[in-house]
Amino acid sequence: MLDFVIILLFILGGAGVGFDIVELLPSSVQEQITNLEALRWILASFTAIIGFAVGLTVQVTYRRLEKQVRQLPIEVILTRAVGLVLGLLLANLMLAPIFFLPFPSEFAFIKPLAAILGSVMFAFLGISLADTHGRTFLRLINPNSLDTMLVAEGTLKPAASKVLDTSCIIDGRIEELLNTGFVEGQLLIPQFVLQELQQLADAANDQKRIRGRRGLDILKAMQTAYPERLIIHPADYEDIQTVDAKLVRFTQEINGTLLTNDYNLSKVANLQKVPVLNVNDLAHAVRPIYLPGDSLELKILKEGKEPSQGVGYLDDGTMVVVEEGRNHLGAEMRVVVTSALQTSAGRMIFARPQASVAA
Repeated sequence: MLDFVIILLFILGGAGVGFDIVELLPSSVQEQITNLEALRWILASFTAIIGFAVGLTVQVTYRRLEKQVRQLPIEVILTRAVGLVLGLLLANLMLAPIFFLPFPSEFAFIKPLAAILGSVMFAFLGISLADTHGRTFLRLINPNSLDTMLVAEGTLKPAASKVLDTSCIIDGRIEELLNTGFVEGQLLIPQFVLQELQQLADAANDQKRIRGRRGLDILKAMQTAYPERLIIHPADYEDIQTVDAKLVRFTQEINGTLLTNDYNLSKVANLQKVPVLNVNDLAHAVRPIYLPGDSLELKILKEGKEPSQGVGYLDDGTMVVVEEGRNHLGAEMRVVVTSALQTSAGRMIFARPQASVAA
């Protein structure tokens, strides 16, 4: 019903404008028209069609806006409304002196123009600030909210900021972790890490140059995807020479967590009581664990040490030795795990073809 009313109002409004627009014509032109009434109805019909098109556009826009508003959380609507009101109030207070200034009649248009422009600018500024700091504003209004009380009593811990080192950026897996949502909190890139990446990108050695440019490209992609979470921090320490030592010092000062895949840096940071998240440790931790009796699809890539053995590899590089697999070189087959062995070189899985197990 509302859609019909909106379109009908625009049709009637357009028809009314077209019907009365004849009065705006000069008298000399009206005298030359033999049938003013016919012209009125023609113009009314034409402007009614325009009104229908405009009304349809307004109706579609209104429904889209209504759908977006319904999907917004109530706290976002509340903070944006407060931001809008505060922005308009500030605009009126700042623009009030302009209306008391004497302007020549030729420049009288400046006052309403300044009022419209200032109101729009400060309204958008208020909404933008509400989106950025709305949650903090709600906590000021209601300091006894559930999450505030949980943080105060220690039950809920805020996410610590993560400090990225050079190797972790170049590795690239941090970007995938961000996309999956497993990494929380702010991501800090100290200025000295950015300088090290730039030095690598400018190096004469081809391998170092490729690694440096890859790191800068990954950093740029993450900054584009997560502009509010990725921060370049200007901190630096002139009295410390190595980048690793600077990273440990910086992470200590901000009570953050060091994110790296450098084994030696992880050990040094752990010795200095700095929390460390090692990407390699995470990769090892999430590797699939196959127990005896589990089946999997495997491609036999080469012969094993024993006459009847074939060897394949899982996606994470784990070697699978398949008894009676030599005859299936280059083929994919379903195998059943018989045992697993952890060695100094890694994990090894032993399996047999499912057909032979079933037999």
